[in-house]
Amino acid sequence: MYNVCMRILNHAGEAEDVLQEAFLDAFNNIGSFRQQSTFGAWLKQIVVNRSINHLRSRWGRSSGLQMVDIDEYRLGEDEGYDIADDEPYDEEGIKMEVERVRQAVQALPEGYRIVLTLYLFEGYDHEEIGQTLGISESTSRSQYLRAKKRLLEILK
Repeated sequence: MYNVCMRILNHAGEAEDVLQEAFLDAFNNIGSFRQQSTFGAWLKQIVVNRSINHLRSRWGRSSGLQMVDIDEYRLGEDEGYDIADDEPYDEEGIKMEVERVRQAVQALPEGYRIVLTLYLFEGYDHEEIGQTLGISESTSRSQYLRAKKRLLEILK
């Protein structure tokens, strides 16, 4: 759950605080858990919602999250680096590559990072992301495509 917070907030101290608040919310509202999903999925939803709400309060203190809605934005085939093109399996090299990707994701602009994280790591679809962040589904899609493109640029 801490990793979920970190991927969304990108700040260790804030992630710890939000996680603690999420655990308190879960504890205080355990009676509302209806076992329609696993406890882990229920808790994860609380953690994601707490993290998003924390971001919203942060945006109120700063310039805000910038999302760009571009319906006609299309990204062609990925022509970037593909680790599957490497022949030998090198576990240490893969660990270093994973760390490089993790750092590249952290370097993404906040809006890109949040949409990419919710879509790739947390399994949200673009409709759910739109509802959670208060943006349109097409904005979520365009942010995701731009995040992927920017991530590839950072990794080059």
